[in-house]
Amino acid sequence: MTTQSPFEVWVAIDFKARRPQVKDLPVRIVRFSGEALTSGIEQHVVDGVNVPVYNPAKTVTDCFKYRNKIGLDVAIGALKEGWQDNKFNMHDIWKYSRICRVQNVKQPYLESLSI
Repeated sequence: MTTQSPFEVWVAIDFKARRPQVKDLPVRIVRFSGEALTSGIEQHVVDGVNVPVYNPAKTVTDCFKYRNKIGLDVAIGALKEGWQDNKFNMHDIWKYSRICRVQNVKQPYLESLSI
C-alpha cells in the first residue's frame, strides 16, 4: 500500500508467545494482545499454505501505531493510498484505531480524507 519496500517482514505475536527463530530473512517482531492481535485477520494462500495477514485497515492502523519506527510519512502515505484505492472504509479505519488506541493520532489525517 506504499511506494516504499520494507527491508524487514513484520510479524505480530502474542505478548506471551515465544519469539520465533527465523534465519532466512530479516524479521521484526511486534507483540500485541487481545483484540489488537486477533482482529482484522484475513487468510491468504501463499505457495499452498494458509497465511494469516492483517487486512488493509488494520495494517494502516498499525503503521500509525509504529509511526516512530517506520516514519509518519509512510503511515500517511499508506492511509492515502488505501483510501484512494477503496481498500477500506471510514468505519473500519475507526474500528481498528479504537482497538489499537491511535484514534487521537489518526484523527486529523482521517478528517483530511473526508473533506
